[in-house]
Amino acid sequence: MIVSIVLIIVLFVIEGYVIWYKTASIYKTNSEKKIEEIKIKIESEKKISFLEMKEKFISMESNLNRHINECNTRLQLQEADLKQKELIFGQKQEEFRKKNNELETTRSNLTNQLEILEKKNQEMDKIHKMEIERLESLSGLSAEDLKEHLTLSLKAEAETAASAFINEIMDEAKMTARMEAKKIVIQSIQRIATETAIENSVTVFQIESDEIKGRIIGREGRNIRALESSTGIEIIVDDTPEAIILSGFDPVRREIARLALYNLIQDGRIHPARIEETVGRIRKQVEDEIVEIGKRTTIDLGVHGLHPELIRLIGRMKYRSSYGQNLLQHSRETANLCAIMASELGLNPKKAKRAGLLHDIGKVPDNEPELSHAILGMKFAKKYKEKFDICNSIGSHHDEIEMTTLLAPIVQVCDAISGSRPGARREIIETYIKRLKDLEQLALSYHGVIKTYAIQAGRELRVIVGADQISDTESEKLSNEIARKIQDEITYPGQIKITVIRETRSVAFAK
Repeated sequence: MIVSIVLIIVLFVIEGYVIWYKTASIYKTNSEKKIEEIKIKIESEKKISFLEMKEKFISMESNLNRHINECNTRLQLQEADLKQKELIFGQKQEEFRKKNNELETTRSNLTNQLEILEKKNQEMDKIHKMEIERLESLSGLSAEDLKEHLTLSLKAEAETAASAFINEIMDEAKMTARMEAKKIVIQSIQRIATETAIENSVTVFQIESDEIKGRIIGREGRNIRALESSTGIEIIVDDTPEAIILSGFDPVRREIARLALYNLIQDGRIHPARIEETVGRIRKQVEDEIVEIGKRTTIDLGVHGLHPELIRLIGRMKYRSSYGQNLLQHSRETANLCAIMASELGLNPKKAKRAGLLHDIGKVPDNEPELSHAILGMKFAKKYKEKFDICNSIGSHHDEIEMTTLLAPIVQVCDAISGSRPGARREIIETYIKRLKDLEQLALSYHGVIKTYAIQAGRELRVIVGADQISDTESEKLSNEIARKIQDEITYPGQIKITVIRETRSVAFAK
């Protein structure tokens, strides 16, 4: 049994050895084959790499040869160019040498000529001195004395000729300037179409029938009194058929009264409360219309950038007259004349038109200061940031301040042209309006006075006082004081009636 086991083990060992040997032989054979394959592959890659390197070398050699050939070609071209330039330089050098020789020859000739000229000048100086000595001996005067005498003679002759020439030029210039000035003024006037003075102090209001007159007068005249009190206009209801006359010096008030009457008649309700409400509404409408008129005027004339307050004052010009001439029409006319004249003189026409439009702006203030309208207008212009030349033109157009700009005389001349043309103005309206305004301002200066209206062409002054500030006794005293002050301070024809009105009103609301 043991022997069998040993034999089996020996057999297994032998068989394992045989198997290992065969396996090792097979592995060895495979390894040798792989090694041989690797060697063959390496040899093949060597050959391929060698061939690639050889191709690259051949390519680089070809590129190098081509580059060398190109460099040689460029060098040959540069060499040929240098030879050409060298040849040209040689030619120029030869030309320069020839010109240099010619210049040397010319210089030599000039030197010889200068020497000859110098000798001749010396000879001439000797002859000149000899002649001067001979003339001095003949005249008995020295050369300096003769020169001074000749200079004085020529100077006097030249001054005489120059004086005559200057006088001739001045006369011609004066004549030409006068003719040109007349030409400019005539052309400016001819290019402006104007209207004649048509403003007056009354407005005729047409009505459909005489029955409406009774409604306007109202019970015991309360409606017409309310109208006159609210508008400051005298309403004359007489026998004139189908017409009511609105009398007052202020066109704005007359327009408010006219529109208020028209609205009241159309509405049909005519009583004091309705009258006051309508007049207040119409007054606001007229103020809005004044602003719109100012805007349209500036747009029509091409004047832009004005302050809104100046635009409002321009609109008020429509309701203001100067010696019977409508102020807005006069200002527009002056502005157009200024633009035309400025263009003729080579100045800025837009600036001239602006100055012409604003030159009478001081005639339409909301209050009546003591300043003249030119100075007041200049202050308005300065206040609302107008330029210096515009302000100076406004303030100096009646020579109240010095003219310091070229626009000022143009505005003054155009203002005179517009105002002095035939039919432009009536001479009494300015004084008349000022007197009425002075009456109103005088009464308004008293304590407790709310409103003042000069009516009946200045023959009556109505003074409305506050019932809570003035008593009935004080009202009578106030009328006497106003009458006495008018007698002392204002010149007027005939007599003036002073009426002080004091009303007490009680208002309640039903809720």
